Amino acid sequence: MSYVLHSYFRSSASWRVRIALAWKGLVVDYQAVHLVKKENLGHPQLGAAQAVPALTLPDGRRLTQSLAILEYLDEQHPEPPLLPRDPVARAQARSLALDIACEIHPLNNLRVLRYLVGPLKADEDQKLVWMRHWMEQGLRVVEQRLREEGFAGTFCVGDAPSLADCLLVPQLFNARRFEARLDGLERVLDIERRCLALPAFADTHPSRVPDAE
Repeated sequence: MSYVLHSYFRSSASWRVRIALAWKGLVVDYQAVHLVKKENLGHPQLGAAQAVPALTLPDGRRLTQSLAILEYLDEQHPEPPLLPRDPVARAQARSLALDIACEIHPLNNLRVLRYLVGPLKADEDQKLVWMRHWMEQGLRVVEQRLREEGFAGTFCVGDAPSLADCLLVPQLFNARRFEARLDGLERVLDIERRCLALPAFADTHPSRVPDAE
């Protein structure tokens, strides 16, 4: 019996989980949820927040929140690992992942943007300025950390993809989609290129999933 993943093709949080499932070679039943058109919202497996990703386990239980899902998958299916064996490197991978999951992504979440243009009356240009500011600032922090904090290897932490890489690549997709500036992010972009050369990243790209538009 396979996992069931409720996912939206453009959701960077969903792409994180798609990468992890593919990296570990796990079978998944892909169930599309269109967040913009609000198709399939109301499904009980999406949980109280009615958000993606949501992963239904083979025993029917549900997991939400991408980082929690990634850690569950790594614990249940430890090879190949998403977290390094060394405790410091594990903490570094989690820290970089949280820089993206907590400092960048929430400020560009669809619900936040709807509030900006709804109750707060921001126009489209103001919305884009908001999005680009937080993406550019956050990615510069990641770049600086990769350069200055002793991270060694060809990926974010070491010579294999980790939790951090699963978050970085989808965030860069979002940044390009909204024309954020990526100049000066040499280390970040080198890592992205290496990741996208791997099937687990390339084959789960938003352009290659069943609900791609």
